[in-house]
Amino acid sequence: MRKKIIISIILLIYGIQGFAQIKPFRFGFKVAPNIAWISPDSKTYKSDGSVIGFSWGFLADFTLTENYFVKTGFNMDYHSGKLEYPHTIPPDTGTMHRKYNLRYLQIPLTLKMRTNKFGKFAYFGEIGFGTSFNLRAKSKDEFIYNNGQNTYDTEDIKDEIVFMKESIILGIGIEYFVDESTSIIAELTFNHGISNVLKGENTADPNIKQKGFLYYFELNIGVMF
Repeated sequence: MRKKIIISIILLIYGIQGFAQIKPFRFGFKVAPNIAWISPDSKTYKSDGSVIGFSWGFLADFTLTENYFVKTGFNMDYHSGKLEYPHTIPPDTGTMHRKYNLRYLQIPLTLKMRTNKFGKFAYFGEIGFGTSFNLRAKSKDEFIYNNGQNTYDTEDIKDEIVFMKESIILGIGIEYFVDESTSIIAELTFNHGISNVLKGENTADPNIKQKGFLYYFELNIGVMF
């Protein structure tokens, strides 16, 4: 019995020492091109295409075990999307083609799961949520009158954008270890919007509430320390 207790204590100490060698947290930064679109959920509204954007941010991995981490940080996101819908510029009606240029501060919170190293490489996936706060909202508008004429304008549309939005984050990536503490990451993530980003009513039909969801893919390139 005494021998078993001694062996158990030795194994416990060895396990604690092994975990102590793992850094409790890692920090880094990233840049990421993205492609975004707005999916409307209002009658007579149509998606008018996707637009390339950009984001940058800081990363933080907090260690749970050797292969599991809580990942957070903050991202400065620049997104765009296009919608087509009926619109009125009194006294005329027509069709609005609007490009939304949106800037958000996002706070992600995900569970990151990483494989053991294969040489200098490891693979990982993540799943979680992102909370974003709108900092700026501009639009580039093309209004086509019913008679075929058109006009162009740029608008501040912050009062038509919901301040806070939520999304589900899914990601898969690869990590290359330069040394024991520094690594380069490449990751493809998908942000699936789960809350409406638009507010207000349609000018041609006030009974129609504006509603749409923002989706985007991004390719993250970063360095962790």
